[in-house]
Amino acid sequence: MASSLSDCKEDFETCGSNPDPEKGNVVRFDVDVNVLQGGRVYLTWEELWVSVSTGKKDGTKSILKGLTGYACPGEVLAIMGPSGCGKSTLLDALAGRLSSRTRQKGEILINGRKQKLAYGTSAYVTQEDTLTWTLTVREAVYYSAQLQLPVTMSKAEKKEIAERTIREMGLQDSADTRIGEWGRKCLSSGQKRRVSICMELLKRPKLPFLDEPTSGLDSAASYFVMNRIVKLAHEYGMTVISSIHQPISEVFQLLHNLCLLLSGRTLYFGPSWLANEFFAMNGFPCPALQNPADHYLKMINTDFDENIERGTGNKFTAEEVINQLIRSYSSSNASKQMKALVTELRKCDEGPTQKKESQANLFTQCLILTKRSFINIVFYNIGNSYNSIHERGTLLMFVASLLTIMAIGGFPSFVEGLKVFQRERLNGHYGAAAFIVGNTVSSIPFLLLISTIPGAITYFLTGLPRENLSFSYFILVLFACMMIIESLMMIVASIMPNFLLGLIVGAAIQGLMMLSGGFFQLPKDLPKIFWKYPMYYIAFHKYAYQGLYKNEFEGQRFSSDIDGETILRDIWQVETGYSKWVDLGILFGMVVVYRILFFVVVKIGEKIRDFSLSCPEPELQTGNFISSSDI
Repeated sequence: MASSLSDCKEDFETCGSNPDPEKGNVVRFDVDVNVLQGGRVYLTWEELWVSVSTGKKDGTKSILKGLTGYACPGEVLAIMGPSGCGKSTLLDALAGRLSSRTRQKGEILINGRKQKLAYGTSAYVTQEDTLTWTLTVREAVYYSAQLQLPVTMSKAEKKEIAERTIREMGLQDSADTRIGEWGRKCLSSGQKRRVSICMELLKRPKLPFLDEPTSGLDSAASYFVMNRIVKLAHEYGMTVISSIHQPISEVFQLLHNLCLLLSGRTLYFGPSWLANEFFAMNGFPCPALQNPADHYLKMINTDFDENIERGTGNKFTAEEVINQLIRSYSSSNASKQMKALVTELRKCDEGPTQKKESQANLFTQCLILTKRSFINIVFYNIGNSYNSIHERGTLLMFVASLLTIMAIGGFPSFVEGLKVFQRERLNGHYGAAAFIVGNTVSSIPFLLLISTIPGAITYFLTGLPRENLSFSYFILVLFACMMIIESLMMIVASIMPNFLLGLIVGAAIQGLMMLSGGFFQLPKDLPKIFWKYPMYYIAFHKYAYQGLYKNEFEGQRFSSDIDGETILRDIWQVETGYSKWVDLGILFGMVVVYRILFFVVVKIGEKIRDFSLSCPEPELQTGNFISSSDI
């Protein structure tokens, strides 16, 4: 029995063999402890049980049932099995990521010791890609590098590591593409998968856990990604543990060890290339020219009542095949040798203790997270690529609609101002015309100020055209929209001076205009009744959007065959028969119309009140009552 790490060396180095990814054959190699950065990591687990509460009294369900296994440096252990077999649960248990609802029994040892996974020792790539969708691939990986890598490392070194990792995952051509979210088509799901792997392999962790790393990848990308992971495992002595659902045959040949699970039980554990001998020994050999992974999963699939033909010609149910494989493996020499090896490895209690590795300090982390959050919150440096076309249109819509809609916050003051006007008008202090002119002139400097300051911040942060005339036009459109919304809310206030009802009605009117303005539904796609005629033409958003689009795209070129005029005509369906100044003139014309309409509503309200005051009160109807004079 070995009692030290050095005594275990001989046994440990024969944990498995790894295929040479360049030649496609199987070779053996020795892991040189001295070249491994920070020492090697081997993992063992013995009689591992994981159960979860069913919600009933004293009711539990076992997910993993007495699993035993190991993982060695420089190798990739693949956990395979049908859906629901416990692959992700085993990964979570080994990585110490089980939820509080689960119960775990058994021993998990790192280098022969019970110890927590320190920072830098392990990394975990989840099955779901959770990424900041507003960042480009290069930004996401570089920010992650700044957070993970030591503060003693220079920015140039961190940037080089990030660029190298991007190249290793084949993302160099999409490095400047934004990641995107469910509502926007930027990166594909397979590219996002590779970005997630990039971010976790930056530090070359000694013990990376990968949950379905080939999910969403095509066959070629699956091979190249796994081939790169195998090379990294060999080069840096990483102990890679990965769940994988159904790898292609080329990927399967890259794997070192295979753990085949079904319903939380081990059907096979050992070198991946010996799995076919195990199945053949039990009468289920893999047919020629068939993917071994497909064959193994077909043999143990219990979802369909298909009989499986054995080499002898007899047919068996999937349950019979599974029971036979479990019995055969549990009594095989491979199983006994694996358990003996785990027993030897767990007694090597002199393995190096894993310590937390250096990373960015608190100040650097706060600074990096602030920068990343800032980019996530605002549109920043959109650029001039083809992908920026949609972003520019979205930005202009946001500015013309959602930013200016906040002007409805002044509704309560409009109601109070109208009450003061009604009192002073009844006392003969002034008329409606003087009130409206004074209100309009006094609001101009304020609205111009709140249009200019946020507009300038947005305009220059996002990298819109830097010409002075373009910027001035941008500010004038914002100012006109603010004036229109204020005029609209004053009309609403004069009709229904109730705070809550007025806000609801005002927001509803603006919402209808936004929906019919030509962004959420392009003009040619708008239903003709109501939305196109008349809403599209009376909504001020139409003229604001089209004016800003012309101001943004006219004279611009985004690729060799796409210019601004093509974008306006084909992508945004803008009416190019007149200039942007006509759109601006229409907006200011609507300001005048709304103010006149406000004056008319006020005058009508005055007439109604004057009429009601001038009418004599009706006499009381006595009916058949007898007055006192009749007595």
